Amino acid sequence: QVQLVESGGGVVQTGGSLRLSCAASGRTFSSYAMAWFRQGPGKEREFVAAISWSGASTDYADSVKGRFTISRDNVKNSMYLQMNNLTPEDTAIYYCARRLSGKSASPNAYNTWGQGTQVTVSS
Repeated sequence: QVQLVESGGGVVQTGGSLRLSCAASGRTFSSYAMAWFRQGPGKEREFVAAISWSGASTDYADSVKGRFTISRDNVKNSMYLQMNNLTPEDTAIYYCARRLSGKSASPNAYNTWGQGTQVTVSS
């Protein structure tokens, strides 16, 4: 019954920044983890970052460490992804996901997904 909606995508030049948001609506669970995934043209969906329900624990893909920051605001029922120093390889549709229990880097572990938001980085 939970719905996730991403926003904040757009077109930016190499070296620029974007901040993505994911808002949850509908039924709220007492404990859950959330994550960001992305899928570039002709590529498989890949893990980007994950965060525990409390926000105390985070995981990042090696390709985004030091450039991206995941965070959440449980009062607003929202999750964010701050993306800095973007490159054309970051071009993809970005999806937010949610699951009960602990965080995971596997897309198969998540049972609720948003529709995605497009991020395009030009050279």
